[in-house]
Amino acid sequence: MRFKDYYKIMGLSRDASYEDIKSTYRKLARKYHPDISKERNAEERFKEIGEAYEVLKDPEKRAAYDRIAAGRRHGEHFSPPPGWSFDFGGDATRFSDFFNNLFSRAKKNGRRGAHGHSARPPSGRDQYIQIDITIEDAFSGGTQTIRLASPEIDTQGRIVNKNRTLNVKIPRGIKAGQRIRLAGQGGMDWKGGTAGDLYLDIRFKPHPFFHAEGSDIYLELPVTPWEAALGLTVTVPTLGGKVELKLPTNSQSGQKLRLKGQGLPSNPPGDQIVTLRIMTPEASTPGARALYRKMAEIMPMNPRAHMGV
Repeated sequence: MRFKDYYKIMGLSRDASYEDIKSTYRKLARKYHPDISKERNAEERFKEIGEAYEVLKDPEKRAAYDRIAAGRRHGEHFSPPPGWSFDFGGDATRFSDFFNNLFSRAKKNGRRGAHGHSARPPSGRDQYIQIDITIEDAFSGGTQTIRLASPEIDTQGRIVNKNRTLNVKIPRGIKAGQRIRLAGQGGMDWKGGTAGDLYLDIRFKPHPFFHAEGSDIYLELPVTPWEAALGLTVTVPTLGGKVELKLPTNSQSGQKLRLKGQGLPSNPPGDQIVTLRIMTPEASTPGARALYRKMAEIMPMNPRAHMGV
């Protein structure tokens, strides 16, 4: 079975609002309605869009889907995690096998809760949560404290949520989208057996100037026109500290340079990709304006010549 990225199917970002989801669905439904669309795959797209909308419009189903979708790509091989249980509460057979496997796996016996879930959670089920870490923690390793609520049975036999705290070791070199498994820290076994496992889906917090793609780290580096033109040596921040980088003579804005081995620890280590961005000083004084005019005289150029203008 292949994973379906419902956000990609509808062309939405993962933080899309309900209004965005609704308006996008209406637009796509009109475009691909089999009775009026001239698109070759209209009927297939219409069904696919309807299925995606069925999940994303409902906060509860969307939240459940988001937990499953963390770190997954559209079209990759997929099977629901062991112990996964979510009752759609309706006729799921009109949707795909992927939808059925996600939202029609609740047990058929036992009392249902208000939203169609089993009143009692499955025994010893695995749990999946998403945690945000810094890129620095991924580079150096570290420890992060997480707090979560776990269902337990109180002295009167009622199911109650009990807050607990876990100190989680972050391995060096872990990448966004990977998982940390904590054995025996998932859902409890109501029959007294072994508890399930807890899986932590890793996501990186936004960084002021770094971002990661796999083990590689990307940085946009501001440089002056003279640093770029003369090929001077500049100081560059990396996750491991400051390094010196000699720019090629006549470097251009958007040019990419590679700092080998300066990315996340891996085998082999990732690299740091530096994209140059030339910053133009302001002509805010008479002297600065005179200098720019002089530059125009001694270094005439037309950067739009290739456009025919």
